[in-house]
Amino acid sequence: MNKRRDFLKSAGLATAAIGLGVPQMAFSYKKADPLFKISLAEWSLNKQLFSGKMDHLDFPILAKKNNIDAVEYVNQFFKDKATDMAYLKEMKTRADGEGVRSVLIMCDGEGMLGAATPEGRKQTVENHKKWVEAAKFLGCHSIRVNAYSAVPWSTSKKDEQTAIDITSSGLRQLCEFAEDFDINVLIENHGGFSSNGKWLAKLIKETEHPRAGTLPDFGNFRIAQVEGKNISYDSYRGVDELMPKAKGVSLKPTVWDDAGIEHPLDYTRMMKIVLAHGFHEYVGIEHGAEGREWESIFEIRRDLEDVRRTLEAER
Repeated sequence: MNKRRDFLKSAGLATAAIGLGVPQMAFSYKKADPLFKISLAEWSLNKQLFSGKMDHLDFPILAKKNNIDAVEYVNQFFKDKATDMAYLKEMKTRADGEGVRSVLIMCDGEGMLGAATPEGRKQTVENHKKWVEAAKFLGCHSIRVNAYSAVPWSTSKKDEQTAIDITSSGLRQLCEFAEDFDINVLIENHGGFSSNGKWLAKLIKETEHPRAGTLPDFGNFRIAQVEGKNISYDSYRGVDELMPKAKGVSLKPTVWDDAGIEHPLDYTRMMKIVLAHGFHEYVGIEHGAEGREWESIFEIRRDLEDVRRTLEAER
């Protein structure tokens, strides 16, 4: 494992062209650049991937065919390949061959950063290390993790703070490891406490590490469902609260209000909030209607491009 780590670091992840300056390069902005860029989250195609109709290795190739030149991987679709250098090299070769940028890896199923014991949190951090290394090799700027904890969701302020205390401990440890690889560790609002924008912003603040950031998801502000009733957080307010530490955003075409009601996304309103924070990076499409995945991805990309042109014209 140490030899592999040394290889990943010294080889610049076999991506010398991208090099160690990925975060700085990725987040630079000039007026000649588009107001924001568009990427595709692999989860948009999860039905095809889980069914075997689509091969994970073809993801960047298919994205390019659909006029998207940046991708966001999901670890579930290459779960046993995180340390398989031949497989990672093939992933990189296919993306590079298409001129497709690998943006981040969304990581699930590797334990709770807010596990009840220090030993449990340490194990979760260990489980995520291979994804930090894989992200570096592929040329990504971040991994996305979850802020789940052993504290069940409730409206108790005491529980909220306890969840922050233990989760920030695990997140900080992972960020300390990721620092050596120039990789950011992003938390997505993904249910429970994390889908409360104010809570998640406080978690990142109390983690006190420059590598800790957010990945606001427009449609993931449903906190819980209690007795058949949705408990949710206003998506527009939540995104506004999370943008100061955002390294990316995930677009779903629906949003939530404080009353547990889902609404169609107001693209212009949301993108104005995102841009107001000086964000000009990747907006990741994370939606694919079953049976017409690519058609719905095209529709969202078209709407995003229309909004971008309109907002650029107003500047």
